[in-house]
Amino acid sequence: MVESLKSKRILIYSHDTFGLGHLRRCRTIAHSLVERFKGLTVLILSGSPIIGNYDFRARVDFIRIPGVIKLYNGDYTSLGLHIDLKDTLSIRESIIRHTARSFSPDLLLVDKEPLGLKGEMTETLQMLKSADTRLVLGLRDVMDEPMLLKREWSNGHAVAAMEDLYDEVWVYGLEDFVDPLDSMDLSPIVRDKMHYTGYLPRSLPQETDLPKALDIREPYMLVTAGGGGDGVAMIDWVVRAYENDASLPLDALVVLGPFMPHEARDDFIERCRDLDRVNVITFDSRLEVLMANSACVVSMGGYNTFCEILSYDKPALVIPRTEPRKEQLVRALRAQDLGLLTVLSPDGGLETSDMVEALRKLPHQQKPSTALKPGMLGGLDSIGTMARRILGDGIDAEELLLADM
Repeated sequence: MVESLKSKRILIYSHDTFGLGHLRRCRTIAHSLVERFKGLTVLILSGSPIIGNYDFRARVDFIRIPGVIKLYNGDYTSLGLHIDLKDTLSIRESIIRHTARSFSPDLLLVDKEPLGLKGEMTETLQMLKSADTRLVLGLRDVMDEPMLLKREWSNGHAVAAMEDLYDEVWVYGLEDFVDPLDSMDLSPIVRDKMHYTGYLPRSLPQETDLPKALDIREPYMLVTAGGGGDGVAMIDWVVRAYENDASLPLDALVVLGPFMPHEARDDFIERCRDLDRVNVITFDSRLEVLMANSACVVSMGGYNTFCEILSYDKPALVIPRTEPRKEQLVRALRAQDLGLLTVLSPDGGLETSDMVEALRKLPHQQKPSTALKPGMLGGLDSIGTMARRILGDGIDAEELLLADM
């Protein structure tokens, strides 16, 4: 049933320093909310350089702020503008503040960073707090390895923001899967604000056929590096397996990702020209269609890919990133413990024979549905219910009663 949130506005902030994860998570939430609530408008603030490559539903739009990229050593630099980082951050902060003032949201949903990139959301949060906007922080299931997160948030500003500024903290996972803030010394006030939603299920667009330009035999194995910026080693490992063993059970569709370094991308395209069993593309905005049509998946184990593996019920082999964050490793190992997927850690070495063996076993691996925990994919329903509770004065009383039946 479609409910109504008459003339209500939600602003979503996504800092997007690298990769696709933040943007795709925020887009999924925005689409789910406008699909459930007529009269609701959602505006996304994003630093992603490829946000324009995605389609957006009616009543969802975006403003792209100047991009900033996080380097491998943890430092940041401007992405598109050849100006100092300080100047880029000043421009971003100004756009964010003026957009929030003009849009005047009823609810602000901040993705992952409590004060935004380098604190760029601080003034906006304070301004909206004084205007009685409801402030919600959204966290993925795993932030990082506990001690690394504690070190990153050691100045206390992030925890103080959760205590003083935010009304609620939504965790896009299950409490008995992992506690993303386990290492933090949180007050009961913050703990009381935390609500676990479950994971965010993914749906398919109306057109679910594979792109006509894609020449791939079915069944096939999807190999995805997400954004691709840190996926070179994983892709190389898989390609080497096909170079060394032409008898692997499935053809492979390799998606390199739009942020893979150009030299590595060109090298993979050249190598795969000589492999009849491997088809390679750089990017497809409808990755969910490629996954839904696949027989199984090889990936790095980012949050969105994990949600898609569960949603489309695909046997999965995960090769998690371990630097500079261990978020993917923590998630993958916990999921493996539950029987949801198989992990092949790069820390054990990148022997070609290990990948060949893993790819032979993958098509016969059990599907995630055999081990799903109750409510595991209930995230979008939970978020909709919480948004209705926060903004519900626009819902007709009879309609609210029917929606809860």
